[in-house]
Formats: sequence, structure tokens, C-alpha cells
Amino acid sequence: MTGDPEETLFPPPGKTPKEDTSAVMRFYRLPKSFPSAVLAEARAVPKSVDSDAEIRKGRLDLRKKFIFTCDPQSARDFDDALSLEKDRRGNIVLGVHIADVSHYVRPGTALDREAYRRSTSVYLCDKVVPMLPEELSNGICSLVPGEDRLAFSAFLTFDRFGEMKARRFARSVIRSKARFTYEQVMSVIRGGDGGLPKRDAKVVREISSLAQTLRAKRFASGALDLEIPEAEVVLDGHGEMTGLLTRPYDESHQMVEECMVAANEAVAKELWTNGIKIVARLHEPPDDEKIDLLRAELRGLGVKAGNIANPKVFAQFLQTIKSNPLYPTLAMMVLRSMKRAVYDAGSIGHFGLSKKYYAHFTSPIRRYPDLTLHRQLADWVAGRGAKRPQKLLDTWAKHSTEREEIAAEAERGLLEIKKFRLLEEEIAARRTVEYDAVVSKCMPFGCFVDIPQLAVSGLVHVSLLSRRFVKYNESDQSLSAPGGGSWRIGDRMKVRVAKVDYRQRRLDFTPCSHSQYR
Repeated sequence: MTGDPEETLFPPPGKTPKEDTSAVMRFYRLPKSFPSAVLAEARAVPKSVDSDAEIRKGRLDLRKKFIFTCDPQSARDFDDALSLEKDRRGNIVLGVHIADVSHYVRPGTALDREAYRRSTSVYLCDKVVPMLPEELSNGICSLVPGEDRLAFSAFLTFDRFGEMKARRFARSVIRSKARFTYEQVMSVIRGGDGGLPKRDAKVVREISSLAQTLRAKRFASGALDLEIPEAEVVLDGHGEMTGLLTRPYDESHQMVEECMVAANEAVAKELWTNGIKIVARLHEPPDDEKIDLLRAELRGLGVKAGNIANPKVFAQFLQTIKSNPLYPTLAMMVLRSMKRAVYDAGSIGHFGLSKKYYAHFTSPIRRYPDLTLHRQLADWVAGRGAKRPQKLLDTWAKHSTEREEIAAEAERGLLEIKKFRLLEEEIAARRTVEYDAVVSKCMPFGCFVDIPQLAVSGLVHVSLLSRRFVKYNESDQSLSAPGGGSWRIGDRMKVRVAKVDYRQRRLDFTPCSHSQYR
């Protein structure tokens, strides 16, 4: 960016809705295809595993173990799998098995150089820009049922209280016994069979029970529980938005997430505590100034926050506000006060998850930091030097953070274009659609509102709130008009779209009446 005031800060829409994705990809310089050298290496990767040869080299043979995957119904690739057994003392041994991408993507190859350049897969609403070619992600690195696959396995031993008592890591050969969907697993968790054999259902319930224990333990130690549903845009065949779907986040998703978090923590702790610096996933606590501002905003809503500078108090506070009718607004206020998680090779710790040690290990097919961690862990397990030059680690961390931010901006940018097109069409067709809005912030020139139905925000100008002079009250960050009418954070109103500005990425709304909705 040059700082030129005429410079476009946001991706423009395409000439037609179908061209929006290409426009966003051009704006962020996302690659359209892989270089020929990369594709040549990908095609040269074996289509099957020589299991006997790999086992002779020292890999653990887990092909007879009950190992399964759990993914969305629409998933095409499966890069993580789970298992559970009991040791002689009755402790739970959770197995987290991740596709061994590092076996196929070696340092210095064209595949590795391209993976580093991209650093992450980008998930646009109608297209995936992958970090690695599909010959790997949908082929030899996909843990499909009934096929031998190379994996990196983490064996995590827990007592009945969810305390990790031991950890062990090994490169392995697995053969997934089943491919479950979240819906199947959720049915089993609720007491049904989900179409699963009794033995399989029993293992699923045991893993889910462990996951809920780990989840409760995290929150008790100060992890932040912010339940903000993720929305998925629904497009028609012309690339136009027809609606939003809220992605479920139930116990089936929590089961997989907690297992992945446990594996990420275990690998980070194993290497970092043994003097091996890594590309960690760092999430620092919010600044004192942000906490003070958040406390003031909450006070303006009549919400007592207490000493939320203390992580445990903060976590407890998030639990208490879940029953508040303003919870979605409060949760967004809390989220805005948080720092972004980044990759860092000099510090470690994750405030949001309440983890002293944390790194990304479980998705090497779509994140480069995970791939570097696999390589270091492989060297450590094999007794080789697992250390990497600090300068190299710092470079990886900085580049990966930058690429992740670009990916997030591109994903968000395309979603916004689709939503803006929908609202623009309403204006062009002179079709009045009323939306439920919640005031998220008041300023002297008007109030900003959130539209939960579309997951967008916009401005209601002060001139549209009342025919009389509207005063801004700095003490409680509210607006008021003589003779009645006041607006503060959390207030509800009905609005319709008035203006769509792609260039400034701005939406203007107008109240459907001058009445106020609480």
C-alpha cells in the first residue's frame, strides 16, 4: 500500500457476480494455479503406501487399531483421525493421527517452496485456494477408510479428571476403519446409534466424554468461551447470495476440536520444554487500555465486569453474560478488545485457550507452520537435531502470519461483496426489506448497528434518528433528542438499507420509523 488517498483499500466486485472470486484473487494476488515443477513433483508422489517397507524403517503399525475420521458431510479430504484405548492402570490413551505430509513434502523441493510461498490454504465462499496440490490433499495424504496411509501419531494419556499424565509420539501406518460425519457422531452422543456398530459408538462416546472433561478444565483455568456462530454464505448458480447458513457448533465439533487442541499443546510442550524453539501459535492477553475501554463500554450498558484483567475472572464473566439478552453484542465487544493470534518463534502461550504451550500441529496439509513442526518433531523422535536457526524460525513465523492475514482479508472481502450485492439489488429494485438491528456503537454523527441476519454492520446517520437536534452523551456513549428518543449500545431498531459503497466498504441504513425498539 502506498498511502495514496485514491488507492483502493478493498477488493472491487467483479463485472458479474460469477467474476467476484476472480476479482478478489487478483486484488490479493492469490495464485490461480501451481507452477509446472510443483505439479510434476505432486504427480510423481506414489499413489499408494508400501506399508511393509515403512514398518521395516521403524514406523508403528496401527493398521489393526480402530481409528476413524470425523468431518462434515461435504468433506473431500481427511487429514486427521482419532482412536481411544485404555492402559493397564485404566487411564485413557487418546490417539490423534495426522496425515504425515512431511514425508512427501521435503525441504528444498518445488513443493516445499510453493507451500512456504502460500503458507496457508484460502477458503473463499465458492472456491478453495489450496496450499498444496490435490494429488496430496485429496490423494495420498487423505486418511480415507480401508486404505493404508502414513501418519504422525500423538498418544496422550489422561486420568479420569482430564489431567495429561504422559505423551508419546510416533510416525505410523494407519488404516482408517470408518469415515463418520458430524451428524452421525452427534446422534451417537445424544444416545442414538447413528448407524454405527455398538463398539464404534462406545468409543465415540468415550472420546466425547473426555473432550467435554478437557473443555470444562480449560474454561475452569481461564480459557475464554465466546460462542459466536460462524455464518456461511449460500450462493446460487449465478454467484449471487441467496441466504446465510449458521454453522453448527455442537458436541461433535467440540469433540474433534478438543482432541486437536490437546495434540497441539502436547507437541508444543514436548519440544519447547526440551529447549527446541518452534513456530508457536501466540495469543497475548489484551492491553490494559483495551480492558479499561471494554469495562467502560460494559458499564454504559449497566453490565458489571469486575476485575476482568484477571484471566479467570474474565472467563467467569463470559459465562455470566450468556443469559444476557444482549449477549451477541457483548460477545462482539469482548472480541474486539482481543489481540489477534499470530505465529511467533520467540514467545509461546495462548491466552484465549489458557495454554502455556501451544503450536499448530494438526493441519500440515493447509498450514505451513504445522509442516515445520512435523519436521522438527520427526527429528526429535528419531534422535536427530531438531533445532532450527532462530533467524529461520522468525522468518517462517513472520511470513506465515502475513499470509494468514491476507487469506483472512480475502475470505472476508468476498463475503462482504456478496452481501453488498444483495443489499444493492434491494435498492435497485426499490424493494423494502426490514432488518432487525442492534446498536453496537454511538458517535456524535450517528450510531453503528449490527444486522445479525446478514452478519454485517453499518451506520444510521444522526439526521435520520430524529427531526430534532440529537446530542451525543460522552459519559455513557449514547445519543438523545430533546422531548424523547435515546439510543445506546444494545438498543434494537428496525432498519432498511439506504446506500452501498463498495469503495469505502460502507453500508448506510435508515430506521424504518423514528420509533425506538428495545
